Amino acid sequence: MKLTSITVRQWVPAPPKKVFDVWMDPKSPGSFWHGGHRVIYNPVVGGMFYVAVKHEGKIWPHFGRFLKVQRPRLAEYTWMSPATQGVESVVAVKFTPRKKGTLVTLKHSGLPADKMGRQHKDGWTWILSMLAQTMAAKK
Repeated sequence: MKLTSITVRQWVPAPPKKVFDVWMDPKSPGSFWHGGHRVIYNPVVGGMFYVAVKHEGKIWPHFGRFLKVQRPRLAEYTWMSPATQGVESVVAVKFTPRKKGTLVTLKHSGLPADKMGRQHKDGWTWILSMLAQTMAAKK
């Protein structure tokens, strides 16, 4: 199976520590983990996660394990879902100080190079825009 990577960037109007903390908090709007139909979450190196997301009338299970948790710079975890077709992909989220805020760079590597794999770019773009909107509203 041919694999691909996607990268999405979003400037967020808050310092890296605040952005990282929101991203990693399943109780915080703006986090991927927030609002899941069911969430099991242990954000430590080697810790596992499971998030069931409702989308287009279906429940999509996402699961993996944390590889790196380096507050406030980096969160990295494996990622599997029906859209990865059993492939264990990797999500790396970097938080870099920039212009009175944070540049969030999300790289998702090892995705199947098909329509479902490429659609992750749209999903992550939307999620990062929600993070930016949440942080702007908190100002």
